[in-house]
Amino acid sequence: MTTDSGDPVFTVQRHHASTLHFDLRLEVDGVLVSWAVPKGPSLDPSVKRLAVKVGDHDLDHATYEGRHAGGRGPGTKIVWDTGTLTNLTRRDGTEVPLTEALAAGHLKVELHGQRLTGAFALTRTSLRGDPASWILVKVDDHGADPAHEVTEALTSVLTGRTNIDLEDVAPD
Repeated sequence: MTTDSGDPVFTVQRHHASTLHFDLRLEVDGVLVSWAVPKGPSLDPSVKRLAVKVGDHDLDHATYEGRHAGGRGPGTKIVWDTGTLTNLTRRDGTEVPLTEALAAGHLKVELHGQRLTGAFALTRTSLRGDPASWILVKVDDHGADPAHEVTEALTSVLTGRTNIDLEDVAPD
């Protein structure tokens, strides 16, 4: 799904399953590495959001909207935001490949989306001893806006539909 410019993509899906959450997906080595973010991303650098690492997805899932009957993630999904990403992860001034950054448990990316712009950091934590627990934090930069609750946006950036609009769609 890498764009024509060669830049990797990111997507955030608003996923209304048994509970509402947001799925953050970053293109890394030909797959979408994914986290479920229960409260969604924040534009406030002082806010830390839990991000639970989930299974990787195929790249074609970056634009998926619809309703699942079961399996991985039942419920409705819309593409809440999408765009490209730039790897900002550095060690001693040298770029760290995202695969290595993931393995080390810390990465920083700049997102170029419609709703999310600027840098975000993901850090693995030992929260409750769960290796899938990460923390998502907005970096204090041009995209930071502590006064704006970005997750109040309900529509898809691709189609304008909401999760409610998809409730009557036949499941995949």
